[in-house]
Amino acid sequence: MEYIPAKHLLHRSRSTEWFGTDHTMNIYRGCCHGCLYCDSRSDCYQIGEFDTVRAKADALRILRDDLARKARPAFVSMGSMSDPYNPFEEELCLTRHALELIDAYDCGVAVATKSGLITRDMDILASIQRHSPVICKLTVTTADDALAAKVEPHAPPPSRRLAALKELSGAGVFAGVLFMPVLPFLEDSDQGVLSVVDGAARAGARFIYPALGVTMRQGQREYFLDGLERAFPGQGLRERYLRQYGERYQCASPRAGQLWAVFTAACRERGILYDMKSIIRAATLGYGDRQLTFFD
Repeated sequence: MEYIPAKHLLHRSRSTEWFGTDHTMNIYRGCCHGCLYCDSRSDCYQIGEFDTVRAKADALRILRDDLARKARPAFVSMGSMSDPYNPFEEELCLTRHALELIDAYDCGVAVATKSGLITRDMDILASIQRHSPVICKLTVTTADDALAAKVEPHAPPPSRRLAALKELSGAGVFAGVLFMPVLPFLEDSDQGVLSVVDGAARAGARFIYPALGVTMRQGQREYFLDGLERAFPGQGLRERYLRQYGERYQCASPRAGQLWAVFTAACRERGILYDMKSIIRAATLGYGDRQLTFFD
């Protein structure tokens, strides 16, 4: 494992609209899942050798000092740029020890991951949830393991992620699905959407938050389009994407309107939350006047 220097681990968020969190934290830099669509590859983030996972040097001491300086407990987002449960975490336990510090300083946490390893830390997540909000977000773009293996070649299969979601939900941890991206021309069928909703419902998801499309920008666009050509040869997906979206950043599915209707109806039928304000409200309910700070 290569270690890189860092001055701080906690960074103040510009707003609390994304799951109510007010700080972000990434103990690792880079990711080895190999997802074709990952926006973190974009040039604007300046992450060289993105497929190589590196850890922040002296991360736990830095995090402790950052937490100690806070005037009031933070609500920390983990996994925005790099999966906190990459394969190296099983041995290094940096994420686990970071959660222990978050717990010790009475902070809340929202974790995004594609790994079932998150279930290892259910004890700490449950402990945090006794005093502060916890939101566990398992990213699922398709319920089809075979399709996922082509667009997320080194990530755990979605069936394993949904199994992890079921464990978390069964333990009483507030958990759900990040349903994003939904790749146009590959994952944007009615049945594809319904299969994710059904799988999440069976796993006890409290919420599913979708993005019915994908993003493409400089640095990531070519990697994505080249990857589609390799994974789906002869289907002309590069030309189809370029014809549909050109150099646009936000690339909604051409079927986004229909998919949204199908998705929201299925969620309402199953009692699953899907709009951000409702998710934040449910996750922060019962934490007294702290709840109001998450909407500032």
